[in-house]
Amino acid sequence: MFAFDRRTGPDLGVDYPSRDVPGWYRDAKFGVFVHWGLYSVPGWAYPGPDVPVELDYSHHQYAEWYANTVRIPGSPTAEHHERNFGVGTSYEDLADQWQPKAPEGWMALFAECGARYVIPTAKHHDGFCLWDTATTRFGSLHRGPRRDVVAELAAAARAEGLRFGCYYSGALDWHVSHFPPIRSSTDLFTFRRNDEAFARYCFDQVAELIDRHAPDVLWNDIDWPDSAKAAGPYSLKSLFERYYAAVPDGVVNDRWGVPHLGFRTREYTTEGRTTPWVWEATRGLGRSFGYNRAEDDRHLIGPAQLVHLLADTVAKNGNLLLNIGPRGDGTLPENQVERLRYLGAWLRDHAGAIYGTRPWRRHAEPVGVPVRYTVRPDGTLNVIVLDPSAGRFRLPDDLTGNFMTWGDGPAEVIDGYVTIPEQMRELPAAVLLVPGQA
Repeated sequence: MFAFDRRTGPDLGVDYPSRDVPGWYRDAKFGVFVHWGLYSVPGWAYPGPDVPVELDYSHHQYAEWYANTVRIPGSPTAEHHERNFGVGTSYEDLADQWQPKAPEGWMALFAECGARYVIPTAKHHDGFCLWDTATTRFGSLHRGPRRDVVAELAAAARAEGLRFGCYYSGALDWHVSHFPPIRSSTDLFTFRRNDEAFARYCFDQVAELIDRHAPDVLWNDIDWPDSAKAAGPYSLKSLFERYYAAVPDGVVNDRWGVPHLGFRTREYTTEGRTTPWVWEATRGLGRSFGYNRAEDDRHLIGPAQLVHLLADTVAKNGNLLLNIGPRGDGTLPENQVERLRYLGAWLRDHAGAIYGTRPWRRHAEPVGVPVRYTVRPDGTLNVIVLDPSAGRFRLPDDLTGNFMTWGDGPAEVIDGYVTIPEQMRELPAAVLLVPGQA
């Protein structure tokens, strides 16, 4: 996947604001991404197996890319579409078929499972807007749900004490573009509008989201129209200024194509070690972000692996933004919910190892001992043991001699090995506490 923080051109000499990542975001550690939109009606993408790189886009694993993939002749998506919706039915025809009930219980579930913020898609690459916008009639007020979906989700999230963000596709809008389908990663950055009219369109849409919903996170995708990267009243600099004036502790990601960013993003990948910058790992519970009815348990991340992913990400100075893809009717896939609940149960018992922590002097042991390190605000070191079933692990030399506890009693250390209590050996991860190691 791309490192979007390295795409920072063209350099037009704009003086972007310098801002620290807000403390609330650094402390949150875990958020839920929600990809729900018109693409949830077909809810389908090629599920695998993996294909050669030249087929990555015709066999795209992301169901939210349906509007692009369906336009590639001979693609599995095109064949699926004609078989299920009939010859001559366009993607945009599906807008009138999307008539979901209002989402119920999503935000309570996310809060119960330990999320501290939630970011639904306000507009994805298909251009279908989920809020009350004056910029287009291609949206949830005039087609499909005939409701302001973003307003519903924002109110529900904040009622549960969650921070609320908005995903927005700033580079791609297939509804107002006339490019051929994207077939390669080169096309991804080539087949996009950079003209002033489209830049103003994007500015006005995000300005509406800011003014009406004050999102705590502005999560832009891929890039922004190049014509808006110079200074001016509808420039990206002006948009950032508007946002920070409205949301002083708001934060943006790195996918704007300019030097200004808040946190860096890594999609279906991770950092190799602790970074000096704050970053966010994001991925779906399966291979897709949008709901894919072709996926089953074989395509989903394992429950214990999910706990390990969170611990590894936090140890390296990151947050985990984990995506769930609701069905078109607004119900949540049961196997995805099960994994969220599993992670939430572990988090309830080990909150101090994750929330509000900061990286230690290393994130893990170079010799391969399955542990991750985080530091609590009071200086206590969390040693997160990723394989408790082993029964013991080798204590690194620089921690030998320290007082250690499993939280309910002192740890037993014999010949440099820490014994893991029997009742913890079936956990996906156990946490050893070492006071005073910050």
